[in-house]
Amino acid sequence: MAVQEARQCGDHAGCAGSGRAGHRRAVAAFLARRDELAVGDGVPAAVAHSPGASRQWVSDALAQSARAVAVRGRGAGEAWLRRVRYATLGAVWGGVVALLLAQALTAIGAGWTGARTAGLVAALALAVPLTFAAHAHRARGGVLAPLIGEDNRLSTSRAVAAGWLLFAVYAVLFLALRLVTGDVGRVGIGVHHGVGLLTVFALTAAVAVAAWRIVWGRVVGQRLQKVRADRPRAADLLCDDNGRAALTDVTYVLVSGAVLVLAAVRLGRDPERLPEVPWALVLLVAVAAACYLATTCTAGGRPTILSVVRSREAGDLDAPIRTGDDIEIRGAGFVPAGASGPDPLTRLVVRVGAVHAHVPLVPVPGGFANPTDSVLTVPLPVDVEPGRVEVWVVTAAGVETNRVTIDVVD
Repeated sequence: MAVQEARQCGDHAGCAGSGRAGHRRAVAAFLARRDELAVGDGVPAAVAHSPGASRQWVSDALAQSARAVAVRGRGAGEAWLRRVRYATLGAVWGGVVALLLAQALTAIGAGWTGARTAGLVAALALAVPLTFAAHAHRARGGVLAPLIGEDNRLSTSRAVAAGWLLFAVYAVLFLALRLVTGDVGRVGIGVHHGVGLLTVFALTAAVAVAAWRIVWGRVVGQRLQKVRADRPRAADLLCDDNGRAALTDVTYVLVSGAVLVLAAVRLGRDPERLPEVPWALVLLVAVAAACYLATTCTAGGRPTILSVVRSREAGDLDAPIRTGDDIEIRGAGFVPAGASGPDPLTRLVVRVGAVHAHVPLVPVPGGFANPTDSVLTVPLPVDVEPGRVEVWVVTAAGVETNRVTIDVVD
């Protein structure tokens, strides 16, 4: 299994200088150490003569380096969250400036109108509380704080709901200011004007609540494995926990974003009423939301052991499992999404009866041969008594697999 530490560290562009540099150094040291040990360099002569002892020494050395990488990564992630609030404030006030410039350019020849003033004041009325909120949550990413889930990733459902919430509030403030200034005698704020907007907002808000409850229930019920990320990334909105693009997430974000843009254009072209969202587009958002929730309900799963066999190398005779032999655990879901980094791999544990055996890291150039998502190889501890014993796996997410009974002979 390839480990993408270098690419992941390169994403820490917003980290504090020392945290970012320290993380890069830790990652570079780990990669160099892993590739060195993968070809047998750097193994002490005292253990090099024994394959089992050298493998254990290599695994312990890599585990120590992996912990250093994890500590640096967490530090860089915390520094990024503290600093990103400035970027979020820049985006908020940049939007206000962009709106001002757009209104100024479109006012050339046509003249400045009350609608332009109301639009700018409404934007300011939103930007000011967002600024105070960013300061209050400065240690959690500023404006991004409500969008970050318990796994320290940006939540797709929360981001979509937040987008519709901000637009709905802006539209109401804009129309309210037009009434206050007397620019229009009456604005269209009846149910028949804004029912489409209300429906889409209610739908996206309900999806955000439902997605949170579904994920929480599945994690507690050990039907979904969640590993905490070092820091949120923009790619979280479109990707799964492994960083691969997720079709339903992309669909939900793109469809909701396109309909939101249409609603904003309608508000700009007809600033005397709430923008009407056609029912066909409301249905389109509902279909995208249903697909997103369906994926949330079915993604992942509990790790499973299918079989446990004696690991046999070339030249070995066929034999039963004895203490000290390597056993090969075959199944699925041993390495959950987001846990392919070195530190989560070191937290894999195999329970053999009452004995806890940590899965050794076996490096190969560019990654690890053990553990993998479907196969774990671990030496049977000497403390295991002969007889029938149960074997099960505890993953980095803390989820236990089913139990399989094996026979250990003298």
